[in-house]
Amino acid sequence: MSQSPAERTPYEVLGVAGSASEDELRKAYRRRARETHPDTGGSAAAFDEVQRAWELLGTASARAAYDRGTPASSSASASDPGATWSAAPRPPRQDSRPKARTYGHPGGRARERYLTMLREWVGRGVDIPDPYNASLVRTAPPEIRRELAKALAEEATARQVTDLGMGFTMWSEVLAGNEGVLDHVVLGPAGLFAITSEDWGGRIQLKRGELIGENIGPLELPVRRTTRAARAFAKALRVKFTGVLIVVPDNSMEDGIVAVGRGRHASTLIVQRSLLGHVLRTGIPGMAHGSLSDVFELRSVLQAGIRFP
Repeated sequence: MSQSPAERTPYEVLGVAGSASEDELRKAYRRRARETHPDTGGSAAAFDEVQRAWELLGTASARAAYDRGTPASSSASASDPGATWSAAPRPPRQDSRPKARTYGHPGGRARERYLTMLREWVGRGVDIPDPYNASLVRTAPPEIRRELAKALAEEATARQVTDLGMGFTMWSEVLAGNEGVLDHVVLGPAGLFAITSEDWGGRIQLKRGELIGENIGPLELPVRRTTRAARAFAKALRVKFTGVLIVVPDNSMEDGIVAVGRGRHASTLIVQRSLLGHVLRTGIPGMAHGSLSDVFELRSVLQAGIRFP
């Protein structure tokens, strides 16, 4: 299974509680295998998910390892993914290349929400030595794990933009008028981009101009929410976005880049994370690039007008 804390746990995939007995677990696996098998009306993806869940829980040793936060299955990460979930500082730089200018605190609000919700769930007065311990995170309700995944997604985007070099400037978690907060605003040679970073821990697809998926709530409407925030920001600062990007994990959809369509202010794309740098460097097909002087002028406008929560 992936290292996303938002992904359904193997217990959730099989439809049992973490306290289920071995017999209950075995019965649940057989039931879910029948329900998801392609020959009985299921899908290959759902059936494979059930098989991966069983690999992690099907034996006493594998289940114990998973519950400790160190899955021993060959399909799982060989290292404890919890080690990458904490807000640890970046390792020392190995090169001297200039980095992008960055402002704000990517993922900060989501991490605060995660920690607040986790403490409320665990209970007041209960000591939590490590709130990012994998065994603890995996037992938390999905809505809590989603906040951690959101923080990690924002931080991953910020790292990618930072590594693009000094030609780029990024502001993270900026106020967007009366529409809340934009995860990132990025200015570079290809234009000005509004970016939302997401990770729902499962497969997604675009349908009728909106993202849908098993873990996306019916009222979440990420495309509408992001484009409305981008419009509010653009109106408040009197700027125009070249593009609105929703960045998602590489394994969450079939195509690397999916166009939602052209709106009043910008083109909206769903972009797999590994392709974000390409889009920011080359821009959106059909959209003109501004001149270097335009970039300098726009940077001054943004620097003077951007506000943080």
